[in-house]
Amino acid sequence: MKNILLFVFIVFSAFSGMAQQKWTLQECIQRALEENIQIRQAELDKESAAIDKSDAIGNFLPSLNANASVSKNTGLNIDPTSNLVTTTQFLSASGGINTGYTLFDGLRNFKQVQRAKLTALSAQYGLEKLQDDIALVVANGYLQVILNKENLKVLKSQNEVTQQQLQQTQDLVDGGVSPRGDLLEVQAQNATEIQSIVAAENAVQISLISLAQTLLIRDYKSFDIAEGDYAIYGEEMLLLAPEKIIEAAKEERNEVKIAQTNLEIAEKDVQIAKGAQLPTISAFFGYSTRYSEQDIFNSFQDQLYINDGISYGLQLNVPILNGFQARNNVKRSKITADRAAINLEQTKLDLESNVYQAYLDAQGALKSYEAAQKAAESQELAYSYGKDRYDVGLINAFDFSQSKQRYDNAQIDLNRAKYDYIFKIKVLELYFGVPADQLKF
Repeated sequence: MKNILLFVFIVFSAFSGMAQQKWTLQECIQRALEENIQIRQAELDKESAAIDKSDAIGNFLPSLNANASVSKNTGLNIDPTSNLVTTTQFLSASGGINTGYTLFDGLRNFKQVQRAKLTALSAQYGLEKLQDDIALVVANGYLQVILNKENLKVLKSQNEVTQQQLQQTQDLVDGGVSPRGDLLEVQAQNATEIQSIVAAENAVQISLISLAQTLLIRDYKSFDIAEGDYAIYGEEMLLLAPEKIIEAAKEERNEVKIAQTNLEIAEKDVQIAKGAQLPTISAFFGYSTRYSEQDIFNSFQDQLYINDGISYGLQLNVPILNGFQARNNVKRSKITADRAAINLEQTKLDLESNVYQAYLDAQGALKSYEAAQKAAESQELAYSYGKDRYDVGLINAFDFSQSKQRYDNAQIDLNRAKYDYIFKIKVLELYFGVPADQLKF
């Protein structure tokens, strides 16, 4: 019985430890990169591109095929060994092996290998871009949880002060020192703060559920993140000129690499289409042999030797008229290449615009954060001054509650500005080429 209880205790402790896991930001990002459905699909696209590359390389290998047949013939038939017509029932067999090799096909096989390599590279860039995007989404969701928790702490901390003020005011009213209106004012303030705390708690839970869904975690109730005071890193990004970040983005960002690779793929398609207009030269070799039970003078082994044959040679195929198909395919490929070139140009323009916007957003977030810091400092001083005056009866409860509310709002605004600034800096770092798994928080 003791062993059973001990086992149950160990299992319960293990599950409790799992349920109480606190997820760090890096763990969340790693989980998303491993479990996200879009990333898993992109990984399959990458595997498919690798298979296409294998197909292209396989085109350089010769073809090799073997055949064999056995038949029972009755009635009027031709003996495969003597080529004579006979009405006798007999058993016959034949077999052979054939191989072929393309010597020249307008370099299409060579271009197909190059195209397959570019396709695999494009799939890799697509996967990396998606990983960056998912990491940014996770970071944003994580910071939103942190923000909501910090706001909840502010509200709870200030409500503790209100609870003390409520008791203090109650004593003053009971002693006839303060009017009952002061007590009602503090009670109303307490009720408002409790309502705000409930809303803040709901915001925390909603943001946790949203983050858990992004990570494909089903156990919403036990999911939680590791709390901490997240410092601001990467502020040196704003010391760089926007043009410097744009230059780095055009070299490092995967959307530009994808567009550039797609242009190279389209150019390879033009070369492949042109290759179809050139002659094709191929070589072939074949070996075959036959057996028939009509031949009563030779054994099976002897017949295979006597009736065998070899064929080999070269084959030339010259495209002359194919309904303009080859020519039109070249034209279509050129149009696709032109579109890819325009898309590359548009991608660079969009990236330039996005970087400028991200840079301005980061600058604006910095100014908001600095302003929020000053406002929070001023409101803290005003709140401290108001508390001192309230404690000695120089201001009433209403005036003090207004000062306290402004201080609470300033603290919440400071939290919001801080984490918004952190996120905007991370966006700039990604554009500058910092890998998503190396972002520092």
